[in-house]
Amino acid sequence: MIDVIRSSGANSNVMQTAARGALSVPPHEMLEILVYLATQTKIFAERARLTLAGWDETSSRKAAADPKTPKEVLAYLITPGNLRPTLLPALLENPAVSETSLAELAAAASRYMLETLVKSPRINQSQTILTALNSNPHLNPAQSSAIAEKLASFAPPTTAQPKSTATSPESALATDLVVQPEAPNQAGPETSTNEVPDEATAAYLTEHAGEISAEGNKPFQPIGGLEELPADGPMVPDTAPAEAKTEAVVSSTAHGAATAARKAPAPVKKAYLSPEEQRGSALQKISKLGITGRIQLAMKGTKEERSLLIRDGTKIVALAVLESPKLTDGEVEKFANQKNVLEAVLRGITLKRRFMKQYAIVRNLTNNPRTPIDVSLGLIKHLLVTDLKNLAGNKEVSDTVRKMALRMFRQKSETVQKD
Repeated sequence: MIDVIRSSGANSNVMQTAARGALSVPPHEMLEILVYLATQTKIFAERARLTLAGWDETSSRKAAADPKTPKEVLAYLITPGNLRPTLLPALLENPAVSETSLAELAAAASRYMLETLVKSPRINQSQTILTALNSNPHLNPAQSSAIAEKLASFAPPTTAQPKSTATSPESALATDLVVQPEAPNQAGPETSTNEVPDEATAAYLTEHAGEISAEGNKPFQPIGGLEELPADGPMVPDTAPAEAKTEAVVSSTAHGAATAARKAPAPVKKAYLSPEEQRGSALQKISKLGITGRIQLAMKGTKEERSLLIRDGTKIVALAVLESPKLTDGEVEKFANQKNVLEAVLRGITLKRRFMKQYAIVRNLTNNPRTPIDVSLGLIKHLLVTDLKNLAGNKEVSDTVRKMALRMFRQKSETVQKD
């Protein structure tokens, strides 16, 4: 039957019956059909999701624990917005559930899930998942301490080569900083990187050492590609210095002191760079850094550098921007509206209470089609009537979000009329 539905061979009545979970098929096949309808169709998705939310607990738990359960079903069940607490223990120990899925769940899990996660044998044996769990803002001190001890047990393999300058995040960071072509700077008062304590950066690097190690040394690859950046920024300065040096040598031979005097004022003229030049200079610097160097720049750098690094395709770097003490609410408001950032960044914004106090940020997140559906649904209730109406008509966001916005708009409109 699942093959018939996938090939669009079933009529409307059969599809409606399937969305209610009332087909005469085995429970495991019915579950697979419901997940397909919930994720791959528009007309029957909402009905199928409601059916799945109330699906028989016994058969759901059996599917969650079975390694032979289709990956699509397991991925649906483990997604934070769909996860039922009673299924969590079975899903955690199912080897067919990927570490990536568990790490994402661990980083965003609510308080009531943490106790189960902390006790899971599989999680306690995975450095990657433990590292993600350690970043969860809902951990209590006791849980944080216990996780830190477990992570410490993974330390020997990462420190087995003390002579290498790249074995620890701190030493790799030092190497990255050496290659920075840092000029005595152009961006004004925010160019100093000493305003953020080194301890804060070191703590972040240590906390996410497992993820940094797993990423290797990926170069800067912005979400959306370089074509969205100004063309005259990053490309021209790369070749200009070499050409300038060649001209300087020839000119000094031909003209001597007169040429030197003529060139002397040049640094003064370059004291204030245009926005395009600033962006090009920042991109040059970022492109020469490894992951640990970009993390430090994300936490200590300028507003221009943060605007580039928030688009970094390496999640651990992009999330470091949100940890910067220099980050302003105005910057986050722009980030919440961007479609060229990772979903993890948008989810990460919601985990910061300081940002969630800003209504403009909440509004931008709900209107951003990149925001995960479960996050948007949780924020809709905070919108004003006018913004609910606008969201209900926003064709860029998912149908589920629009329908929920319309429902909330009608409810709040009725309440206002009664008052």
